[in-house]
Amino acid sequence: MAGRGNHNGDDGDGSNGDGFDWIYGAPGAGSGSGSQPGRDADPTRRLPVQPRPGVSPPRQTNRMPPIEQYGATPEPPRSPRPNWAPRRSPWSRPRTYVRLFFALLALWLVFLVAVPIVSWNKVDKVDFEPSADRPGDQPGTTYLLVGSDSRAGLTKEERKKLHTGNEKSELTDTILLLHTGDGPTTLVSIPRDSPLKIPGFGTSKVNSAYAKGGTPLLVQTLENATGIRIDHYVEIGFGGLVGVVDAVGGIEICPKKAIRDKPSGLDVKKGCQEVDGATALAYSRARKHSPISDLARVQQQREVVAAVGKRVLSPWSVVNPLRWWKLNAAVPDFFRFGEGMGPVAAGKWALAMTDTGESCTVPLASADATWDKKRANKLFATIIEDRTEDITPDLCTATGLAD
Repeated sequence: MAGRGNHNGDDGDGSNGDGFDWIYGAPGAGSGSGSQPGRDADPTRRLPVQPRPGVSPPRQTNRMPPIEQYGATPEPPRSPRPNWAPRRSPWSRPRTYVRLFFALLALWLVFLVAVPIVSWNKVDKVDFEPSADRPGDQPGTTYLLVGSDSRAGLTKEERKKLHTGNEKSELTDTILLLHTGDGPTTLVSIPRDSPLKIPGFGTSKVNSAYAKGGTPLLVQTLENATGIRIDHYVEIGFGGLVGVVDAVGGIEICPKKAIRDKPSGLDVKKGCQEVDGATALAYSRARKHSPISDLARVQQQREVVAAVGKRVLSPWSVVNPLRWWKLNAAVPDFFRFGEGMGPVAAGKWALAMTDTGESCTVPLASADATWDKKRANKLFATIIEDRTEDITPDLCTATGLAD
């Protein structure tokens, strides 16, 4: 075939081919001065050789690494660290301190949550709801806070130090109604000598209801007298006040004059001052120094309760682990809460105690703690209907007496 070489070994161009150079390419063929003997001038003209079945193709040893196939420059190999070079301390790396910070933060948050939960599980619960007919559900929430003079848990030495007297006494030194709702938070003090009808016992001082029938009878007496439904109950004893005040590092009181009260053991100067738990207790119990006796004590008790609430909810009480631990550890020993009151409701109560809303004594007709029924019923109506923004100054006074 012309132009394709012949069968005599002559390809027509002077080479001694086998007649198939047109397929595989002639050895040594090439154009230009750059051609080399033994290499194809145009390797692409060759037909690819298909591997036989069951035979692996020969490994290409001259393939470029993948990174070089795309024109990238390979990273030079790292030189080994000399044996004499010192190892870098992990504390020299900023990320070590970042990790440590977040680890401590996580532990602190767990501590803040776990401590109140453990303490709450140790708190005594009180069945405070009376079995008799009660007022229906009302808007807002009303808490009954009782400061009991129960000496339970106090040793003879502690009773002597705190001037608490008879260990069997179980009267209510402090009776407070705290209402929260759409209007201003309202705190109403009930003088302990208030003469009220106690179911089954006739008319007597309200603080004796607790001793006669326990918490349910006290709640029933107050609900009958006010028409207000009590939703939650909180009780704190003598030792409780001392323990909580000391746990928060003391509180500030601001008596308007110097007070020396022998029965309570109080001896304080005039003006604002920091006091410990024992002094705070004496201040909340003192009454012989004032001509209005029990009414003066009510004001002092409100001052102490507000000061305690302010310290309990201060940021320092949360940030300081020791104070947080002491404060929560004091709760189970000295506080009692009504059945159905969980930690959330307790937290809302504590927060409400620090609210600067309305604070007054139930309207009184005279200093002997007899109620002024007309003004008192008007005050109670605003609470029942959750209209505390309508409370007028004549209904809410510090002593309960009309100005």
